[in-house]
Amino acid sequence: MEALILSTAVVALAEMGDKTQLLSFVLAARLKKRLPIILGILFATLANHYLAGYVGAWLAGLVSPQALRWIVALSFFAFGAWALVPDKLEDNRELRGAGVFLTTLVAFFLVEMGDKTQLATVALAARYDSLITVVLGTTLGMMIANVPAVWVGAALAQRVNMKALRRVAAALFVVLGVLALFAPATTGRG
Repeated sequence: MEALILSTAVVALAEMGDKTQLLSFVLAARLKKRLPIILGILFATLANHYLAGYVGAWLAGLVSPQALRWIVALSFFAFGAWALVPDKLEDNRELRGAGVFLTTLVAFFLVEMGDKTQLATVALAARYDSLITVVLGTTLGMMIANVPAVWVGAALAQRVNMKALRRVAAALFVVLGVLALFAPATTGRG
C-alpha cells in the first residue's frame, strides 16, 4: 500500500507544470474531445511507466541493497532539483490524419520519454518490490494531474500556482531521498 500511495503522490506533484501536463492543456484546447484525450493519456502512461518500472525492477536486481539505497536517494535528490525547473513544451506535432486518441497516445508517450516522472517511476520500481503497484500508482498520479488539465484547460492553468507546486514536489523528492538513505538495509527490496 505504501508503494501505491507514495508513487501516486510523487508523480501527481511532480507532474504539476511538467511538459506532459502542458501537452494536456494543448491537446484539450486544439482537439476539444476530452474522453479520447484522457484515454490516450491513460494508455500512453500505462505503457510508458510499465516500461520504466520494468527497467527499475531489473536494475534493482543488478546491484546490492546498499548501492541501490544510494542510487535511489541520489536519484530523488536530482529529481528534487529538476522539479524546480519549469518545463516548456518545445514543439507540438500533431499526427496528420490520426484520430484524437491516437494523436494523444503517441504524443504523450513520446513526450514522457526521459521525463522526470518516468525516471521517478524507474527509481520507485527499483525501491519497491511491486512493479504493478508502482505502475498503477504512478499512472494514477499522472491522471490526477492531467485529467483536470484536459477537463478545464487553460482556466485551471491561470489559477494554479505552479511555482509553489514545483517547490512542494522538489521538497517531497528530497524527503524521499533522505528516507531512502536511512531506510533499513534488507536482503530484498521493500
